[in-house]
Amino acid sequence: MAGVAQPPKRGLPPPPRPRFGPVDREKTCPLLLRVFTKAGSHHVNDDFAVRGKEPKDEVQIYTWKDASLRELTDLVKEVAPTARRRNAKLSFAFVYPDKRGRFVVREVGQTFSFGNGRLDDGKTLAELGFEIGDYLDVAIM
Repeated sequence: MAGVAQPPKRGLPPPPRPRFGPVDREKTCPLLLRVFTKAGSHHVNDDFAVRGKEPKDEVQIYTWKDASLRELTDLVKEVAPTARRRNAKLSFAFVYPDKRGRFVVREVGQTFSFGNGRLDDGKTLAELGFEIGDYLDVAIM
Protein backbone atom coordinates (compact mmCIF):
# COMPACT_ATOMS: atom_id res chain seq x y z
CA MET A 1 0.00 0.00 0.00
CA ALA A 2 1.45 3.25 -1.11
CA GLY A 3 1.28 6.13 1.34
CA VAL A 4 0.82 3.98 4.47
CA ALA A 5 3.73 4.31 6.85
CA GLN A 6 5.19 1.02 7.95
CA PRO A 7 6.58 0.73 11.47
CA PRO A 8 10.35 0.53 11.47
CA LYS A 9 11.70 -2.99 11.52
CA ARG A 10 13.34 -3.91 14.75
CA GLY A 11 16.27 -6.24 14.84
CA LEU A 12 17.76 -7.82 17.85
CA PRO A 13 18.40 -5.43 20.70
CA PRO A 14 21.99 -4.35 21.12
CA PRO A 15 24.02 -6.49 23.52
CA PRO A 16 23.77 -5.31 27.11
CA ARG A 17 26.55 -2.98 28.18
CA PRO A 18 28.05 -3.23 31.62
CA ARG A 19 26.12 -0.81 33.77
CA PHE A 20 29.16 0.50 35.58
CA GLY A 21 32.49 0.34 33.86
CA PRO A 22 35.75 0.51 35.75
CA VAL A 23 37.08 3.90 36.73
CA ASP A 24 40.47 4.97 35.39
CA ARG A 25 42.03 5.52 38.80
CA GLU A 26 45.02 7.27 37.28
CA LYS A 27 42.85 9.98 35.72
CA THR A 28 39.82 10.13 38.04
CA CYS A 29 39.93 12.02 41.32
CA PRO A 30 38.92 9.80 44.27
CA LEU A 31 35.97 10.63 46.52
CA LEU A 32 36.07 10.98 50.29
CA LEU A 33 34.12 8.17 51.94
CA ARG A 34 33.21 8.62 55.59
CA VAL A 35 33.15 5.16 57.15
CA PHE A 36 31.69 4.43 60.59
CA THR A 37 32.44 1.07 62.21
CA LYS A 38 30.69 -0.63 65.11
CA ALA A 39 31.14 -4.04 66.69
CA GLY A 40 28.03 -6.21 66.88
CA SER A 41 25.52 -4.20 64.86
CA HIS A 42 24.94 -1.21 62.64
CA HIS A 43 24.49 2.25 64.04
CA VAL A 44 20.85 3.36 64.18
CA ASN A 45 19.31 6.20 62.19
CA ASP A 46 19.31 8.50 65.24
CA ASP A 47 23.11 8.22 65.56
CA PHE A 48 23.32 10.40 62.44
CA ALA A 49 20.45 12.78 63.27
CA VAL A 50 22.60 15.81 64.14
CA ARG A 51 25.18 16.91 61.60
CA GLY A 52 28.56 17.31 63.27
CA LYS A 53 27.64 14.79 65.99
CA GLU A 54 28.05 11.61 63.98
CA PRO A 55 29.44 8.54 65.78
CA LYS A 56 33.05 8.90 66.94
CA ASP A 57 34.34 5.70 65.34
CA GLU A 58 34.92 7.32 61.95
CA VAL A 59 37.55 6.53 59.35
CA GLN A 60 37.91 8.63 56.22
CA ILE A 61 38.91 6.76 53.07
CA TYR A 62 39.69 8.12 49.64
CA THR A 63 38.32 5.70 47.06
CA TRP A 64 36.36 5.42 43.81
CA LYS A 65 32.81 4.33 43.02
CA ASP A 66 34.13 1.11 41.47
CA ALA A 67 35.63 0.02 44.81
CA SER A 68 34.40 -3.45 45.76
CA LEU A 69 33.20 -4.48 49.19
CA ARG A 70 36.29 -6.73 49.30
CA GLU A 71 38.57 -3.69 48.85
CA LEU A 72 36.68 -1.82 51.55
CA THR A 73 36.82 -4.86 53.86
CA ASP A 74 40.60 -4.92 53.56
CA LEU A 75 40.80 -1.18 54.33
CA VAL A 76 38.53 -1.53 57.38
CA LYS A 77 40.71 -4.39 58.65
CA GLU A 78 43.69 -2.01 58.70
CA VAL A 79 42.00 0.26 61.27
CA ALA A 80 39.57 -2.00 63.16
CA PRO A 81 41.25 -4.89 65.03
CA THR A 82 37.92 -6.72 65.55
CA ALA A 83 37.54 -6.95 61.76
CA ARG A 84 40.77 -9.00 61.59
CA ARG A 85 39.30 -11.99 63.41
CA ARG A 86 39.32 -15.03 61.15
CA ASN A 87 35.56 -15.58 61.61
CA ALA A 88 34.53 -11.91 61.43
CA LYS A 89 31.67 -10.98 59.15
CA LEU A 90 31.27 -7.39 57.96
CA SER A 91 27.89 -5.94 57.08
CA PHE A 92 27.86 -2.79 54.96
CA ALA A 93 25.12 -0.14 54.96
CA PHE A 94 24.73 3.20 53.21
CA VAL A 95 23.68 6.14 55.36
CA TYR A 96 21.93 8.96 53.52
CA PRO A 97 19.13 11.49 54.03
CA ASP A 98 15.63 10.46 52.96
CA LYS A 99 13.16 12.83 51.27
CA ARG A 100 12.33 14.43 54.64
CA GLY A 101 16.02 15.00 55.43
CA ARG A 102 16.23 12.29 58.09
CA PHE A 103 19.16 9.91 57.84
CA VAL A 104 18.44 6.31 56.91
CA VAL A 105 20.75 3.31 57.40
CA ARG A 106 20.21 0.79 54.57
CA GLU A 107 22.10 -2.50 54.52
CA VAL A 108 23.64 -3.23 51.11
CA GLY A 109 25.98 -6.23 51.47
CA GLN A 110 28.15 -8.53 53.55
CA THR A 111 31.64 -9.98 53.42
CA PHE A 112 33.76 -12.30 55.51
CA SER A 113 36.95 -10.82 56.94
CA PHE A 114 39.04 -13.31 55.02
CA GLY A 115 37.56 -13.35 51.55
CA ASN A 116 36.45 -16.53 49.96
CA GLY A 117 34.70 -15.03 46.96
CA ARG A 118 31.28 -15.61 48.47
CA LEU A 119 28.69 -13.22 49.78
CA ASP A 120 29.02 -9.75 48.24
CA ASP A 121 32.81 -9.44 47.86
CA GLY A 122 32.72 -8.38 44.20
CA LYS A 123 29.89 -5.83 44.41
CA THR A 124 30.98 -2.23 43.90
CA LEU A 125 29.74 0.95 45.51
CA ALA A 126 28.26 2.05 42.17
CA GLU A 127 26.43 -1.25 41.62
CA LEU A 128 24.90 -0.96 45.08
CA GLY A 129 23.54 2.54 44.41
CA PHE A 130 26.11 4.60 46.30
CA GLU A 131 25.91 8.35 45.71
CA ILE A 132 28.71 10.78 46.52
CA GLY A 133 27.95 12.22 49.95
CA ASP A 134 26.55 8.98 51.39
CA TYR A 135 28.27 7.57 54.47
CA LEU A 136 29.21 3.92 54.88
CA ASP A 137 28.31 2.13 58.10
CA VAL A 138 30.12 -1.14 58.79
CA ALA A 139 28.91 -3.58 61.43
CA ILE A 140 31.61 -6.03 62.48
CA MET A 141 30.10 -9.28 63.73
